[in-house]
Amino acid sequence: MTIKEIVVSCLTTHRGKTIGLACGLLFGILILSLGFLKGLFLCLCIAAGYWIGRFYDKEDNFMVFLDKILPNGYKK
Repeated sequence: MTIKEIVVSCLTTHRGKTIGLACGLLFGILILSLGFLKGLFLCLCIAAGYWIGRFYDKEDNFMVFLDKILPNGYKK
């Protein structure tokens, strides 16, 4: 399997996770280049990108998630 086939496979089966992971990695690298001891921050950025990408893959809405975790929902 070539790298191109792997990337295409990732983008078709897990598009949101792949894009979220790439965005988190890029943002984390930018922060690392500007700061000191930000390795943990890079891991958090990648995890956040993956987590947000999961919402896209599930076709779930972030507001539905907020409604589930907040006591009275996000609207009053």
